[in-house]
Amino acid sequence: MRQGEVVKFYFRRIIHNMKTFLRWGCFSALTGLIVGAFSTLFAECLIFVTDFREKNSWLLFFLPLAGIVIVFLYRVFRYKNDRGTNLVLSTIHAETELPFRMAPLIFISTLITHLFGGSAGREGAALQLGGSIGNQLGRWFRFDEKDRRIVVMCGMSAAFSAIFGTPLAAAFFSMEVVSVGVMYYAALVPCVFASLIASKFAINMGIHPDSFQIVSLPKFHFVPSVQVILLALCCALLSVVFCMVLHSVGDLYRKKLQNPYYRIVVSSVAIIGLTLLLQTGDFMGAGIPLIERAIGGQVDPLAFLWKIVFTALTLEAGFKGGEIVPSFCVGATFGCFFGQIAGLSPSLCAALGMVSVFCGVTNCPVSSLLIAFELFGYEAVPYFMIAVSVSYLMSGYYGLYHDQTIVYSKYKTEYINRKTRD
Repeated sequence: MRQGEVVKFYFRRIIHNMKTFLRWGCFSALTGLIVGAFSTLFAECLIFVTDFREKNSWLLFFLPLAGIVIVFLYRVFRYKNDRGTNLVLSTIHAETELPFRMAPLIFISTLITHLFGGSAGREGAALQLGGSIGNQLGRWFRFDEKDRRIVVMCGMSAAFSAIFGTPLAAAFFSMEVVSVGVMYYAALVPCVFASLIASKFAINMGIHPDSFQIVSLPKFHFVPSVQVILLALCCALLSVVFCMVLHSVGDLYRKKLQNPYYRIVVSSVAIIGLTLLLQTGDFMGAGIPLIERAIGGQVDPLAFLWKIVFTALTLEAGFKGGEIVPSFCVGATFGCFFGQIAGLSPSLCAALGMVSVFCGVTNCPVSSLLIAFELFGYEAVPYFMIAVSVSYLMSGYYGLYHDQTIVYSKYKTEYINRKTRD
């Protein structure tokens, strides 16, 4: 090839790359603004209904009625087989199509769940909301099938970032959660831009990100490192238990209570009964107050078990929300309890438990580390690295999402391409 032809070739490549950058840059900015706006509204509504429920504890007694309304809404919209976040992952795998009606449904039903005291998170709903809106934008702009997968990830990142306030983790989580062992770097620019813009939009609208302060941080030495390894091993086991309980309760409900109305009413009655028995509202909603107390070094020893039970009864019955913040709550409360027993800073252990369980249930070590850095700062980096890596390895192939694919083995450089275990 002559020198002139080489120059023309590279010039055409530069032009092509610049067009690609401008295309995704503009679209991701638009997605960040639109999804950020919807997610900010969603976050504001969640704050309002949570505050209202905390001031009016009697709302819990209307949980069965709220459940009936949610089931009815999904029937009216002809969306009977709701697969939640699994459907978003399946869309990225190009196995199914993500309907736009999922966005208003998950928006309204999650608010109802939180208003009446269901134990559910918000980020799972955000992933569904952002993915649904992103997919619809991809249709309107006539993106092809491959590019629409990137658009869905772009929307997921924007929604996660706006609601939770962790733009770095949000950008990588949507690329990492789909296929374990493979990162979809083609979505890097869209996800980063959309995540940052949505986060900035939410902050300017008054949605401030969560942040926690570790009360006592020991120096990085051998003994505390061994204790952190033990904590991570326990959190890996706890993450497996969390996934198994959720999936087992769901299977039991679908087998014994096939009518969705009966199922959600029975579960609501169980939640009300347990709440009255325990005489606390700590396990309603996402569990942020529990996390804050755990980071502060105070915890009920059995709080992590009760949070698993309440979350399983809520989400597997048909209420809507997410599993991510409940997994944070489970990890933080267990970590604090472990720290009290082991003689290691309960505050540090709560932080480590929080990200370790999250890593175990999502199989996303990079996102887990980024969440740790954004929520807790960088002083405990060595401990977070140990905890996340051990939890990722020892949690095996279990996960929250049936449609998450384990592409490469956790134990060797081997292509396995299998779904996560129930």
